[in-house]
Amino acid sequence: MQPVIEIKGLRKSYGALAVVKDLSLDIHSGEIFAILGPNGAGKTTTVEILEGFRNADSGEISVLGINPAIKGKAGLAWRNRIGIVLQSSNDTLELSPREALSHFASYYSNPRDVEDVITLVGLTEKADDRARTLSGGQRRRLDVGLGIIGRPELLFLDEPTTGFDPEARRAFWVLIKQLKTEGTTILLTTHYLDEAEALADRVAVMNHGEILEVSTPALLGGRSQAKATVSWSEGGVAKSETTDAPTDFVKILSNRLGGEIPELSIHRPSLEDIYLSMIGATHE
Repeated sequence: MQPVIEIKGLRKSYGALAVVKDLSLDIHSGEIFAILGPNGAGKTTTVEILEGFRNADSGEISVLGINPAIKGKAGLAWRNRIGIVLQSSNDTLELSPREALSHFASYYSNPRDVEDVITLVGLTEKADDRARTLSGGQRRRLDVGLGIIGRPELLFLDEPTTGFDPEARRAFWVLIKQLKTEGTTILLTTHYLDEAEALADRVAVMNHGEILEVSTPALLGGRSQAKATVSWSEGGVAKSETTDAPTDFVKILSNRLGGEIPELSIHRPSLEDIYLSMIGATHE
């Protein structure tokens, strides 16, 4: 089966500045795929090319079997098959969610039922309120509703939970997982590493216009084989040891200390630890 997104040798420069350098990537049907990277890594430019908003300098690009640079009727037909949720949208502030969704539904040949979308994104109680009166999380839910009203096969999510409080972010994750169960392929860009870990089947780490690695969150950067750091207190002195076998080390330590180990903790590298190491950054 052909990947939903297939990129071979993608390049994009602005003058002398190479923003995307010989990028190749496949994204499969039904997966949530996250692109991670610092500001200036080339994420936004890459995604804008995939969305058809920007042209590549060179390379082969297929999104749902079509080059996203396509124009005319074929381009409109292709756009009927994708959904895009940008970082922010103020186009519908004077409309209610029901009005905005009804308006956007008219652009598509086979839209979802407006009332079903209102329920799906959790805006039933706010369906007739003006969008400008909604909370940030509720507006973001409306943005997603507008992105999925056309029943897209592929959904682009750009920093979807920026500015959310923890409760709102987790509620939003439930919505995204529900879209996945319906068979929607989702391309996600996010600065939140816990979000990528919670949602993504696979992640790509970009830096300086290049993909450093593509893997699952659990295996990225050799994370599953990374050494653990065992920390404890002995004689009032804080101590630590890095080991491949923390369980065995703790048993030895327990025997040596005669049972309970004061202030024992075991730390394995988080996705954030691995990510920062890959891009050459450090914790603030």
